[in-house]
Amino acid sequence: MADKTKEAIKILSDNRAAGHNYHLSDHMEAGVVLSGTEVKSARDGKIHLKDAFGEVTGNEAWLCNAHIGQYSHGNIMNHEPVRKRKLLLHRAEIGRLQKATREKGLTLVPTKLYLKHGLIKVELAIGRGKKVHDKRESEREREMQDEARAGLRRRNKE
Repeated sequence: MADKTKEAIKILSDNRAAGHNYHLSDHMEAGVVLSGTEVKSARDGKIHLKDAFGEVTGNEAWLCNAHIGQYSHGNIMNHEPVRKRKLLLHRAEIGRLQKATREKGLTLVPTKLYLKHGLIKVELAIGRGKKVHDKRESEREREMQDEARAGLRRRNKE
């Protein structure tokens, strides 16, 4: 019998560029309102979050610029690949996001889109844009960690 306490999560799309371009904080999960062909296309993995961002207008949160490719077996009722999609959040969460995005330099960045218990969810993070020197520093740190790991592997093999 399968353990229902374990969360079955299948990542459909990952925005790896977000970690490179932003200092990320305050991750939260939101549902996404999608049409039928968008869901089928998303399950096939035809999603790109690279240029996507979130915005709060009024008392609603939206996912903008996310590209979900058209469903291959869709007909005349197929969806538009790039459009604003409503995010499902609690009112308090929307208020907190609205307050955070009013601050200069902060934006809502979608980091992952995944399937959780049959529902499509998006992970949002509040991001502050990195400067060029920050990106170089992050790259340098990652290279140093990789070299250290490689050295440990070599040492363990001997």
